[in-house]
Amino acid sequence: MIVAEDAPRRTVRIAPCGDRALTAELGEVIDSAINAEVIALEEALRHSGAGVVETVPTYRALLVTFDPAETTYDDLSAHIRTLAAREAPSRRPVRHWRIPVVYGGEFGIDLDSVASQHGMSRDDLIERHSSVIYSVYMIGFVPGFAYLGGLDPGLATPRLAVPRRTTPSGSISIGGLQASVASIEAPSGWHLLGRTPVRVFMAGRDPVNLLEPGDRISFAPITEKAWRPLALAAHAGEIVADRLA
Repeated sequence: MIVAEDAPRRTVRIAPCGDRALTAELGEVIDSAINAEVIALEEALRHSGAGVVETVPTYRALLVTFDPAETTYDDLSAHIRTLAAREAPSRRPVRHWRIPVVYGGEFGIDLDSVASQHGMSRDDLIERHSSVIYSVYMIGFVPGFAYLGGLDPGLATPRLAVPRRTTPSGSISIGGLQASVASIEAPSGWHLLGRTPVRVFMAGRDPVNLLEPGDRISFAPITEKAWRPLALAAHAGEIVADRLA
């Protein structure tokens, strides 16, 4: 997929996904403005009734499942077009999380190699990675996995030629111009810069998913010594990320 930062807003394109779902596409690129429109459209649908059962936002589109006993594909499509055309669509309050991260060593096995690729020190890489505010663009791939926008373009690094079969839960990674917070142990071709003790996904906890599309994230470097007590608290169900807003 092409990545663009200044792509213009596109006309919504709606297509069926079986007999109980549709997709509303707002663009064809990874773009912060388009993603904001997707999230705003989802928020508007949440409060509009219209037979909506579930919504799943992505970088550029919104999947909507609906109850055919309450609405039809045509009626819901028309309703979505009306919501998308509003000049100031409804938006949920923005939450800002500060997430602790141990960078490098066994916690971020690719930190040194990525720093070397970009001709910078590991401290410079940590500073540049942790000094910006990221946006959660979408949740996907596995439960709770957060795809982030906002990575410093100077840190963009092609994904690994051969993905790893397993990477740890809580991995803080980059791949191309994307950044992420991993939720559970899973395969990955992204570069592992560090790891957080925060459980962004935890079955049986309320909330199960800590992060939502539209949230903001800051990373706060911590020492290996600080890891264990935070990890134990997170394992017990505590949310060890700080909510700043």
